[in-house]
Amino acid sequence: MLWDRGTWMPQGDVAKGLKDGKLKFTLQGQQMQGGWTLVRMRGGEKRENWLLIKERDDYARDQPDGLTKGTARSITTGRTMAEIAKDAPAKKLADPSPKRKGKRPAFVKPQLATLVSDAPEGENWMHETKFDGYRCLVSLGKGGARLYTRSGKDWTEKFNGLAHAFDALPCDRALLDGEVMAAKIKGSAFSSLQRALKEGHPLVFYAFDLLSLNGEDFRDTAQDDRRARLAKLLSGLPAGGPLRLSEHVVGHGPEVFKRACEAGAEGIISKRIDAPYSGRRSKNWLKIKCTRRQEFVIIGYSPSDKKGRAFASLLLGSQEGGELRYKGRVGTGFSEEMMNDLARAMTARKTPPARDVPPEVARDAKWVRADLVAEVDFTEFTADGVIRHGSFLGLRHDKDATQVTVEEPQEEPQRADDSKVGGVQISNANRKVFPDAGCTKGDVARHYERVGPRMIDLMGHRPLSLFRCPSGIDGQCFFQKHDSGGMPDALSRVSIEESDGDAADYLYATRPDSLIAAAQMGCIEYHIWGARVDRLDRPDRLVFDLDPDEGLDWPDVRAAAFEVRDALTALGLQSGAIVTGGKGVHVWLALRRTRGWDTVKLFSKTFAHVMAAQNPDRYVATMSKAKRKGRIFIDWLRNERGATAIAPYSLRARPGAPVAVPVTWEELEKLDSANGFRVGDMAAQLDQPCPAMAVQNDLQALTDGVIEKLQTWSEG
Repeated sequence: MLWDRGTWMPQGDVAKGLKDGKLKFTLQGQQMQGGWTLVRMRGGEKRENWLLIKERDDYARDQPDGLTKGTARSITTGRTMAEIAKDAPAKKLADPSPKRKGKRPAFVKPQLATLVSDAPEGENWMHETKFDGYRCLVSLGKGGARLYTRSGKDWTEKFNGLAHAFDALPCDRALLDGEVMAAKIKGSAFSSLQRALKEGHPLVFYAFDLLSLNGEDFRDTAQDDRRARLAKLLSGLPAGGPLRLSEHVVGHGPEVFKRACEAGAEGIISKRIDAPYSGRRSKNWLKIKCTRRQEFVIIGYSPSDKKGRAFASLLLGSQEGGELRYKGRVGTGFSEEMMNDLARAMTARKTPPARDVPPEVARDAKWVRADLVAEVDFTEFTADGVIRHGSFLGLRHDKDATQVTVEEPQEEPQRADDSKVGGVQISNANRKVFPDAGCTKGDVARHYERVGPRMIDLMGHRPLSLFRCPSGIDGQCFFQKHDSGGMPDALSRVSIEESDGDAADYLYATRPDSLIAAAQMGCIEYHIWGARVDRLDRPDRLVFDLDPDEGLDWPDVRAAAFEVRDALTALGLQSGAIVTGGKGVHVWLALRRTRGWDTVKLFSKTFAHVMAAQNPDRYVATMSKAKRKGRIFIDWLRNERGATAIAPYSLRARPGAPVAVPVTWEELEKLDSANGFRVGDMAAQLDQPCPAMAVQNDLQALTDGVIEKLQTWSEG
């Protein structure tokens, strides 16, 4: 019985694993998927026995006989072993691929990179290792996946069953861009891919762009916006499988390029983080190569005088000015098998395809039809325009010979709308982030340059949750609290253990340019922890967020802020106010670091519930929208470990570009709304003493006396 089929990929050295009795691998089959381990059983058995163990991953199932129960049938005929023995007729099998809805997206022309000499500087570029494989666009939808080459050829079958790797993606329709590589590299990556395609070895797909998802086209959105969507789509896949997310680094282009070359890579691809996907060659994507390496058209060969050798060297050309021009020859890099394959693939012709072949080369040459494309590594072009010290890498079946031209590095000019703010390069500074207010990305950066010193005094050295809108507030926006590998070095990192026991790197700011650098990455809002990174177990900030039901007016919210203030004052605690830039007010106070999270959380919860119990017509202390009808939610949940609140002087990603601003109680009494402050009002605010600094310097303590007063109040 053929019970399952698919691809497998070892994790580590196979020979060593077999010798040691522990072999780990990843399967992508119709029955078995994810990580597995084979362990040699020890004992006195005469024969060697191995135990197959399923690793804990997204494909694991906690049920007896979960793997084989109900699945002991042939995947080709649907028959059981008994039916096979009786030679029963084959059964009609259900399609194992996911039942996706909607038509697959059509193939689109891929974005291509422009060759340049040097890697670009600045935080407005992200950098990836240049893959040495076949470019591939993958279309998902009804009827399964289709895998296309860069020229639009359907290579789904040629890519050795790789299409099933996309079955696990949680979507109905999608169009992804990426690169197909050999799962196991032996020698060069490109030759390994050639061998894998020929011999049916496992392949992997490195995804680096998402062009559409469930009918929504993202090609006009920013590069880092598309990247974030792609990462979310692929987030549930097991590590080491055939479908992977490419790695990238933001900024530090020259250093990334240097390290890539030192590691033996072909080069890097640099992409503007704010650029759309144009589907053509442009300078929004740049390629920087460690060596001179290009495609050439095979136009003939020089015969070999050695027995058994099909040729001595290949003659090469490229398209220039609408015709083929001679570009030299390559005589190394061939295995005997490759030579024989090339000899069979070439089709003889009588006349040279290129007219400028030197007489001494043309004298003994054998000409072939100019339809094969060779990948060649070389040191340089000579003064005559021919390659020096060339080495053959393989054939490019995915590229059309009529489109092969010599690429020369081009200089990358700075965009007219790029600018520097506080020493940070801001790309596409004229992009409208708040369209209704006319506020641009450059304006956002300049806002954080202006208020940065005051913000750092109030929110510096606290773990952050960033709200990013790379394409503006009308585009895709998302929260980010972990360092996913692409944030600028101007932001600091701290490792924090989370509730599941795992540690993750969180971001925090220590200086104004940290805020500007994050703004360059599309960050609009900064949300802060109630503790600093040097004592994460001891909160130093307590916040009550007054969040009104939609039917309530501003005077109701403002009155509630004063009632909360007065109640805290009665307990012996002095507080301040921050209008949030939305609908509510934060009543907050600075704490001495004498209590842990549990005490602060319990205090704030009790306070909110007492307020709600004593004023049930005005307040509620639960998140339920239904119970909030006509009331104000006193949100005490900001005071638990890991929760955040909007930072003072942070912009809000809302129409009009409002700003969260600390105010005195006297100022609050005169305000007409919680979102009345705009970017243009900050100069006047900065001319006055900061009300939040006065609160921050007046440290309060949740003493036993304060807690006793709260207890007495709650009982009364």
